[in-house]
Amino acid sequence: MQRIATFLFLVFLFFGNFIYAQGFDKVKIETLKVSDHVYMLAGTGGNIGISIGDDGVFMIDDQFAPLTKKINTAIKSLSDKPITFLVNTHHHGDHTGGNENIQKLGATIIAHDNVRERLATTPKRDNTMQPKEALPSITFNDKLSLYINGEKIGIFHAEHAHTDGDALLYFTKSNVLHTGDTYFNGRYPYIDLKSGGSVDGYINAVKLGLQLIDEDTKIIPGHGKLSNKEEYTTFFKMLKDLRAKISAEIKAGKTEDMVAKNETITKTYDDLNYGVGFISSEKIRRTFYLSLKAQ
Repeated sequence: MQRIATFLFLVFLFFGNFIYAQGFDKVKIETLKVSDHVYMLAGTGGNIGISIGDDGVFMIDDQFAPLTKKINTAIKSLSDKPITFLVNTHHHGDHTGGNENIQKLGATIIAHDNVRERLATTPKRDNTMQPKEALPSITFNDKLSLYINGEKIGIFHAEHAHTDGDALLYFTKSNVLHTGDTYFNGRYPYIDLKSGGSVDGYINAVKLGLQLIDEDTKIIPGHGKLSNKEEYTTFFKMLKDLRAKISAEIKAGKTEDMVAKNETITKTYDDLNYGVGFISSEKIRRTFYLSLKAQ
């Protein structure tokens, strides 16, 4: 019986990984020019930020490992310089899956302290651990400044937001903000409570981003289309509105299931199709309830 179970597990693992790899064959990497030398690459997973210049290629996030070749081809169409630095905005696999590959291309990986810790202790989808090449070799606690390709890039930690290791990056000369997953453009966000995320921390992360930008800033969200301050502000107001409504429900003694089933709470944003992505309307109501109830 044990041999049969082992055989079935190996079959599942083989075909699961085969299907996983096959799913990326059809993915196309789209390149969008954001400023004079900053680009956004979109494929599947988190949006990638790219800065090109005399100092080399500066990269933000790297999606999934099977996409590295396609991503690198897209980068090579922009610059013949090597990838010098890669910053992970947090630890999730759709933003860090290509770390090992990018590091082997010569990049130095940078991330918050908690990102390295989670990557070092969280098994991959095949239940193996991350190799050392996938781990950041430079980490920071609060903020960090890099001077590359003719401008200063400020990296700011957002505490207990999407996760416990989020970073926002602001290109001071190009006036471009990369938010990582502290911003999902036009949809409900994923707040990973099990990885240290929280509603209040998420709201504070957006507040931080708004303090860094002006009306002309181009915003690369973690997911969704290239954005601007007006859309970012609308997202911020949505978060505060849901917080107020669900806090009132909690104060009135409502249970998690009551709040989850109350479609009126999110109707305004459901009508704008905020719930058609990874996070449904019910899931965002549950997430807000669980986070706020735990305070």
